[in-house]
Amino acid sequence: MDPTALKAALGSGLLSFPVTHFDAGGEFAAESYRRHVAWLAGYEAPVLFAAGGTGEFFSLRPEEIPTVVAAAKEASGKTAIVSGCGYGTEVAVEIARSVEKVGADGVLLLPHYLIDAPQEGLYAHVKRICDSVGFGVMVYNRDNAVLHADTIARLCDACPNLVGFKDGTGDIALVRQITAKMGDRLTYLGGMPTAELYAEAYLGAGFTTYSSAVFNFVPGLSVEFYKALRAGERSTCERILNEFFYPFMAIRNRGKGYAVSAIKAGVRLQGFAAGAVRPPLKDLSEEEVSMLCALIAPHLRKAA
Repeated sequence: MDPTALKAALGSGLLSFPVTHFDAGGEFAAESYRRHVAWLAGYEAPVLFAAGGTGEFFSLRPEEIPTVVAAAKEASGKTAIVSGCGYGTEVAVEIARSVEKVGADGVLLLPHYLIDAPQEGLYAHVKRICDSVGFGVMVYNRDNAVLHADTIARLCDACPNLVGFKDGTGDIALVRQITAKMGDRLTYLGGMPTAELYAEAYLGAGFTTYSSAVFNFVPGLSVEFYKALRAGERSTCERILNEFFYPFMAIRNRGKGYAVSAIKAGVRLQGFAAGAVRPPLKDLSEEEVSMLCALIAPHLRKAA
């Protein structure tokens, strides 16, 4: 998929990040992962992000990432696959090139490792990665990698294959400045944890879509919420927020890292052998799994 086509796909509907499945020994479980991705591809997400944040990118060995991406491509049918990418500049370039070789449609550039960096350094980092590949690149503003509006503008001028901007800062003033400055040059993606909680605010700031982590295990409900949001059906959005998302938030907030661990627990409850999270994350307690099971009981697959 060329960058222009990827940009259009990113803005055309709800997006999600499949969890990465591990076996009992903690190694990538390709067969179970492919079944899960194929199930998700049957819903209305035009793009899935393999080995992203919810896919535990941070715990994967660099050489595992193209293996995960290749499995996602095999299972996804017509659904585009974007790979996670990150760490230091040279490592990120190697990851980007490796996933391009196995058929990824683009990369999402997660924050670099550990250090804070000046805007000029962030500019050079992103440009180097864009220049190293031919497919589309999205940047992810969060943590120690927050690009300012002027830096984004410079990158858009220098990098034709920079097609998307994802925000995980929650800084509406900054993101509105970026959307106002760049207009339709980029596709804008909300990327806060449990993005549905922020979706209305981001829609007002010029974002057309977001990545839904809970799509991993309640894709039908995720699509229902997204369609209601885009149709301006506020009462439907409030009902789903109160019935599902706020109770889910309460479970997610019980432990650090549960923005990933709770999603993986939901996938297991849906009958997929997703395995445990890798350290330094930890899985939900039995009590918390029971709470999650009760919450999603109306949405469990019949086959589960």
